[in-house]
Amino acid sequence: MLEILATNNFGDTRDPGAAGLAGPIALLFIVLLAVALVFLIRSMGRHLRNLPAEFPRELPNEPPKDHGQ
Repeated sequence: MLEILATNNFGDTRDPGAAGLAGPIALLFIVLLAVALVFLIRSMGRHLRNLPAEFPRELPNEPPKDHGQ
């Protein structure tokens, strides 16, 4: 099992002339993160649209209680 995990699948990444896969895999990872970010922003926008424009202003009639001190 340890040999499978230790296998170098990217080739010699220290040699600038070698054709490794680290660059394309990193690009794919960044693109996937960007797509996830777009979906998160769209979802947040939907949730913000459902909020009321103004919240009711409630003032407490008594001072706050001191809990546990």
